[in-house]
Amino acid sequence: MTAARIPASTTSAARRFLGGTGLLLRGIGLYVRSPGLMLLGVVPALITGALFVAAYATLVYVVDDLAALVTPFADNWSEGWRSLARVVAGLAFLGIGGLLAVVTFTAVTLVVGDPFYEKISERVERRYGGPAAEVEVPFWASLRRSAGDSLRLVGLSILFGVPLLAAGFVPVVGQTVVPVLGAAVGGWLLAVELVGAPFSRRGRHLPERRAALKADRPTTLGFGMAVFVCFLIPLGAVLLMPAAVAGATLLARRSLGEPTEER
Repeated sequence: MTAARIPASTTSAARRFLGGTGLLLRGIGLYVRSPGLMLLGVVPALITGALFVAAYATLVYVVDDLAALVTPFADNWSEGWRSLARVVAGLAFLGIGGLLAVVTFTAVTLVVGDPFYEKISERVERRYGGPAAEVEVPFWASLRRSAGDSLRLVGLSILFGVPLLAAGFVPVVGQTVVPVLGAAVGGWLLAVELVGAPFSRRGRHLPERRAALKADRPTTLGFGMAVFVCFLIPLGAVLLMPAAVAGATLLARRSLGEPTEER
């Protein structure tokens, strides 16, 4: 009997996905080796994180009421089925709330801490030879770019989040397939958001950023989903935000065909 062979394209995609995950690990390594600068990136993350933890705690507190509000059809069901319907609804709210919280946390933190994260990204670039063609971007122009891009990506996260929330009410599918799709969508949006600084440094805007990342989608998803999962861990988003910025700089360099090995 001949063993089934996995197509080379599938193997290559899996390898690139793992390579994208490895970029976050390399970002963490850079974080550990440059604690002085990287710790500056924790300050804006702490400020934003406190607000988002309070918001998500509020969602957890009212989730039972929200679940009851959207499942009036279950009022006359038996207690067991009614409870099951509302548990499914509650999990859907918490899951999509987590997706929106992670994406919006990243967007807001990058705007609040723009000077810190720009500095982290620049230092990583210097370790690998700098950008191939750097464009001087004034501070306020950089801040406007960051804020505008963040608003667009938050809008996209809401756009994707609504159908995922609806799908989350479907038993089994809502608790298995939807979380994976949510991580993929959230990971993609995070990757697009986090590479903003190195792309802006080269005079490249959001459409070019998306196009470059789409050219190597498995690597982008590997990186973005790894960041997304880490950001779901309590305090993970706060502590790993600088490392995510460092890893995203490597992702940007790789997507643009620039060296990602130290000289």
